[in-house]
Amino acid sequence: MALSIIFMGTPDFSVPTLRALHEASHDIRAVYTQPPRPAGRRGLELTPSPVHRVAEELGLPVRHPVSLKGTDEQQAFAALNADVAVVVAYGLLLPQPILDAPRHGCFNGHASALPRWRGAAPIQRALMAGDTETAMMVMKMEAGLDTGPVAMETRIPIGDDMNAGDLHDRLAEAGALLMVDAMAALEAGTLTLTEQPAEGVTYARKIDKSETRIDWTATAQGVHDHIRGLAPFPGAWCEMEIGGKAERVKVLKASPVAADGDEDAAPGTVVAEPLTVACGRGSVALERLQKAGGKPLDVEDFVRGSPVSVGDRFP
Repeated sequence: MALSIIFMGTPDFSVPTLRALHEASHDIRAVYTQPPRPAGRRGLELTPSPVHRVAEELGLPVRHPVSLKGTDEQQAFAALNADVAVVVAYGLLLPQPILDAPRHGCFNGHASALPRWRGAAPIQRALMAGDTETAMMVMKMEAGLDTGPVAMETRIPIGDDMNAGDLHDRLAEAGALLMVDAMAALEAGTLTLTEQPAEGVTYARKIDKSETRIDWTATAQGVHDHIRGLAPFPGAWCEMEIGGKAERVKVLKASPVAADGDEDAAPGTVVAEPLTVACGRGSVALERLQKAGGKPLDVEDFVRGSPVSVGDRFP
């Protein structure tokens, strides 16, 4: 017998799990997602979330309440009489009546090796911290922030050049397979839960605009991790003087390089062509960049249109 499921998710990251549960022939009684948001160049057109669009494609009923705190919404949720709710990057707080409504509770697909990186931005934070491994976990939800017991996990190595977009896609696909396995075990009555360790807790707070600027005084590895942790979105950036005018430029890809005599150069100084920049220790070769309003360019194409010279310094 299939489980009756309420699925709750919003962005692209959630879509593979929704598709996988549907393909596994579970009874998805409703899909909850964030309300349509203004989009388009003028922000006038309301655009449904990726999960909303896929749910309609699959013929599934969609609900998009602004909040789940009201009694009416909680009663409507409970009236679905579901076995379980599956939550993947939904984006709304689940009050206790929602957590308690499904017969087996609510299970969350979380993109970190809990208890490391509880919170909103675990993929970016893992990369920015230079972690070499992360995980996708299925956790039973409780009132605390990502504090619930873990049901299943799969470990994912983080490659030296992997960026947030790469890791996002890898974890989304792994999470879909893991959730299908977890729901099969729940249906069979064999799913076991393990409490998270009390040690090793870190929090993945939401990325703030103020931390996207590149700090050239960091080590070359630190600058590299910062850039890849924010690529492709929102993008780490620096200011460059181009044509006598300071312009904001996103750096989408870079690699740390050996210092080779650059130890005395001030951080932010261009020390080699086409665009190698000194850091607090070592240097980074900038490989893919994007000017405001422009398209991403490989460094050779970028410097052809925006000349930068050895000795130039970026603040």
